[in-house]
Amino acid sequence: MTHPPTPPPAAPLRFGYGTNGLTDLRLDDALGVLADLGYDGVGLTLDHMHLDPLAPDLAARTRHVARRLDALGLTVTVETGARYVLDAWHKHGPTLLDPDPERRDLRTGLLTRAVQVAADLGAHAVHCFSGITPDGTDPDTAWQRLADTLGPLADLAARTGVPLAVEPEPGHLLATLADFHRLRTALGSPESLGLTLDIGHCLVVEPEPPAACVRAAAPWLRHVQIEDMRPGVHEHLPFGDGEIDFPPVLDALAATGYQGLTVVELPRHSHAGPHFAERSLAFLRALAPQAPVPTRVPGGTP
Repeated sequence: MTHPPTPPPAAPLRFGYGTNGLTDLRLDDALGVLADLGYDGVGLTLDHMHLDPLAPDLAARTRHVARRLDALGLTVTVETGARYVLDAWHKHGPTLLDPDPERRDLRTGLLTRAVQVAADLGAHAVHCFSGITPDGTDPDTAWQRLADTLGPLADLAARTGVPLAVEPEPGHLLATLADFHRLRTALGSPESLGLTLDIGHCLVVEPEPPAACVRAAAPWLRHVQIEDMRPGVHEHLPFGDGEIDFPPVLDALAATGYQGLTVVELPRHSHAGPHFAERSLAFLRALAPQAPVPTRVPGGTP
């Protein structure tokens, strides 16, 4: 008789905050704020103000950040969603779908650097995204470009031991969990290609509620972003300002045994970043399932 696999034990959730919501702070200061608040880690967006991936002496600057993270006891995911780090005129441009191969190379070059930075920092994943299908590009061509560009990056990720975590993004070519599986299948299901699940995005583009999306995504989950949102509206909101029912989401995350960071994603609230970081952690901790306390036997060990 065949028995279903035993589910992983529930894991205590580890919370982080994205530096794209702390852009008014120097990176050293932002990391210090998060450590002081009690966060477990940080979603580090490589950008001109925070570990610029294009400026000189990247390796030396990365070593400094690694020492800072270690001293503060913070873990890290490397994120690559900076708005204008590659192109001063086009938000998030160029993408992996750009018709110009030289511009696509700019994005793959950034991701290559991000994978190396992540390896040097001991990060648990590198976040990335497909981009919007360019005008005049048919879907089949766009999917082929995405596979052609991400395939070698997945190979690099495998060599460094830091998985890629591609994010379904509303309005992008790869927008849903089904789209992620299309890409994964096209690339031969490499172990190094995982998933970034943004909880708010589930409410915008998925037919199932966010908690069900967590359960469906569990085998491929490498990174989680979290914020509030309203159905069908892609706007990142502070907790309590949207319509997500968070206790089932957090319960589902813990039940999967997910070991990575769950990172608050509020890129439009940097003007009050420390305030929202403090408020967000209090909200999540109040609702997160509590890890069981080990039982001690008198005269023995837990």
